[in-house]
Amino acid sequence: MGLQDWVERIRDRDMPVFGHTVDGVRNITDDENASIGQLSRVILQDPALTAKVLKIANSVMFNPARQPVSTVSRAVTVMGFDGLGDIVLSLCLIDAFLSGGLRGRVLSEMARCFHAAVQARSAAAACGVQQVEEVFIAALLGRVGEMAFWCFGAEAATLLDEAMIEQPDERPDNLQMDILGFRLRSLTSSLAKEWRLGSMVVSAAEPGAHPSNAEKAIALGYRLAAAAECGWHTTLANKAIQAYAELVGCPEKEAREIAVGNATEAARVAAQFGAADAARLIPVPGAPDPAELAGESAHHAPDQKLQLKILRDLAMMLAGKPSLNEVLLLVLEGIYRGLGMHQAVFALLSPDRTQLLGKAGLGRDADALVKRFQFRLDGARGDVVNEVFLRNEAFWLRENNMRGLNAARLEKVTGQQEAFIAPISTHGRAIGVFYADCGVQVPDEEIWEGFLHFVQQASLSFEHVAAMSAAGARRQ
Repeated sequence: MGLQDWVERIRDRDMPVFGHTVDGVRNITDDENASIGQLSRVILQDPALTAKVLKIANSVMFNPARQPVSTVSRAVTVMGFDGLGDIVLSLCLIDAFLSGGLRGRVLSEMARCFHAAVQARSAAAACGVQQVEEVFIAALLGRVGEMAFWCFGAEAATLLDEAMIEQPDERPDNLQMDILGFRLRSLTSSLAKEWRLGSMVVSAAEPGAHPSNAEKAIALGYRLAAAAECGWHTTLANKAIQAYAELVGCPEKEAREIAVGNATEAARVAAQFGAADAARLIPVPGAPDPAELAGESAHHAPDQKLQLKILRDLAMMLAGKPSLNEVLLLVLEGIYRGLGMHQAVFALLSPDRTQLLGKAGLGRDADALVKRFQFRLDGARGDVVNEVFLRNEAFWLRENNMRGLNAARLEKVTGQQEAFIAPISTHGRAIGVFYADCGVQVPDEEIWEGFLHFVQQASLSFEHVAAMSAAGARRQ
C-alpha cells in the first residue's frame, strides 16, 4: 500500500465518523454567518465531550483569568469560535486513537504530543507569537499520522514495531521507508490536509527551510519532549533546554524550571483531554496521578449549582441583545445538563398552528429525535400533545398519574413512557413546547420543579426578546 492508499483507508474505513465530525465543525467555523449556537449544539450532543470542553475551558492554560465557565455558550466566548472548534476536533481524534491498535505505541506518541504542545505554547508565548493556541493545536496534532498508523495499521504496524525493537539504533524514518515506502510524517501531512487541520499542523510535520517563530517553537517542543523521555539531566535534555533558553531569551536555569513546570502542566492537560494513561508517560519528577491533576470526572446528574449558573447566564444574556436561538439553546442546556436529563427537545408551532415541529434538541441521538418530533394538532381531547395547547398546561407523564391523558403518539416518537412536556408561552398564548425525559431513570419532584422553572424563564425571556425587537422596529 502506498501513502495515498493509507490516507484513503484511514479516512474511509477506520475513521469515517471523524471525517463527518470534521466536516460538521469546519462547515460551522468556516462560515462567517454561523452562530455560537450552531457550534454549541455539536458539542452538547455528546455529554462526555461537553464535560471535557468545560474542563478545558476552566483550565489555567485556556482561562488564565479563572472566570468560571459553566456553559458551552460561554466556553465559545472565552476560547473563541475557531479555537474551540480545534479543541473539539482534537478531543475527537484522541478518543478515536485510544480505541485500540498497538496501544503502547499510541500512548507513547500521544504523551509526546501533549508534552510538546505545552512546551511549544510556552515558547511561542515567550517569543511574542500571537497565535499561541494555534501553536498548541499544531504541536498536539503534529504526529496524527503516527498515531493513526499505530492505531489502525494492523499487520504493517506490527512489522514496523518489531523492526524498531530489533533495530533500536536504526533511525525510525529509515525503517518506515524500508517497510512502508514512506515516512509516517508524510502520512501526518496528508491526513492534516484531508481533514483540514490547518497549515501549521502540516508545517509541524514537514518544516520548511525558513521556519517562523511559531514553527521554531513547535520543533523545540518536540525536541524537549523527546529528550526528557531519556531523563531531565541527560546531555540531550541539557542541549534542548539550552536551545529553549536561546529562543526565548532567558537564563538556562530559568529555562529548566519552566520546562519542568511545563511537563507537569502537560500531564494535567492530557488528563483533562481524557488521555490519563498517556499523561502518566510524560516525564514529570515526582508527579501525582494525572487523573487527580485533572479534577473529578464528570457525572451527568442534576446539579443545582449549574442550574443557578445557567439562570445567571440567561439573565446576563438578556441584558444585551440576544437572539431567540441563543436564549433557546441556553435554556435547553439548563434542562439537559442542569437537570441531568437523558434528552431534551424544543418544538415550535407552525405559522398556521396546525403542527408541532421539532426545532432543536440535546442528548443521545437528539438530531434523529428532533426530526421525528412532529405532531399534527387536530384538537382531539385526551391526546397529551393536543392538551398541552388546549389547556396551556404542563404535564408530567408517568404510568400512575396520566389523569385520563393518552400519550401514545408522544411515546411512539420518543420511546419513553415517563417524560415532561410543557408549553412555552408569550402573553398567555402557547407557541411551542419543551420536552424532556430521564431515560431509564425515574425523575423526582425536584427535577420536575426545575424543569417548570426553566420553561417559565424561557417564556419570560422570549417575551423580553420579542419586546426588544418590537421597540427596535418602532424606533426605525
